[in-house]
Amino acid sequence: MAQKLIRLDNKHISVDQMTMSINRVLQCYIRNMPGPPSPLIENYLQEAGFWHVATIGRGCKLDPKLINVHLQLGLPVDGYAVTGSASSADWGAVCYELLCAIPDNINGGRIEMGWLRDTFPEPDNDSTELERIQYARVYILEMIGGYLMPDLSRNLVHLRWLLKLVDFRAAGELSWGPAMLETLYKEMCGATLSNKAKIGGCLSLLKSWARFRFPFLRPRVDHPYTFPLIKRRNHSASYVGISISLEDIRLVLDQRSEAQFQWTPYEDPAIWAVIPDEFLQNPNTWHVKVALVNYATVEIH
Repeated sequence: MAQKLIRLDNKHISVDQMTMSINRVLQCYIRNMPGPPSPLIENYLQEAGFWHVATIGRGCKLDPKLINVHLQLGLPVDGYAVTGSASSADWGAVCYELLCAIPDNINGGRIEMGWLRDTFPEPDNDSTELERIQYARVYILEMIGGYLMPDLSRNLVHLRWLLKLVDFRAAGELSWGPAMLETLYKEMCGATLSNKAKIGGCLSLLKSWARFRFPFLRPRVDHPYTFPLIKRRNHSASYVGISISLEDIRLVLDQRSEAQFQWTPYEDPAIWAVIPDEFLQNPNTWHVKVALVNYATVEIH
């Protein structure tokens, strides 16, 4: 029997191919955090705006079947855009100047995170201030490349981020949240193409965002809320009565009315109780309208 063909995006595909495309589950990956941060670099991480993310620790799990950045991850959203020129940089010189070491392989400005872990051990009480600063930069690079803005390489991070870590106080004045969202949105847009099998970006944020707003897909977690809010998803959960297959999730979403979605989850008093005072001083930043800027890429949102 001849297959029925459907014209899509100037291409003819079979009904079977279209069904496979619709039912595909994108491959996703998260390289877990490098472990709890050393207290010796806490002040640097706080200055750079990455302290709350660093406390998430290991344990973030991804459900490949399934975005307030300020509250979910604790990243700044109202600072200067993360942008600049990185096309003509001498990456070996950048590495040596800021880390006092140069990897054997630099691929288009990207280096292996495994080299970072092997080259920079966690500082001890005898370490110098310079060694602690270098390790703090490495720790942030690992968070960016392995958790916040991972690409499909799985083990590479671009050294353009290192250019933003020359001064931690200046780094803390950058809008890291919108830069991270730009990466996630770009990956989500690219993943809509039928020939795409993988997706990058901070998918654990997307999962947590969805579960705060879709009560009917939310597993039961007995652990109390902690900050950042995304850490609630690190603990064991009960999926009894929760749809877990792709087909069931689609059906559940189609059958729910607008009233069954939770549009303002952060109004819960239990959540307000764990939000640090620094995030309550200017609640307008929770719904700030900004362009999502990440170096040369801009997403209007």
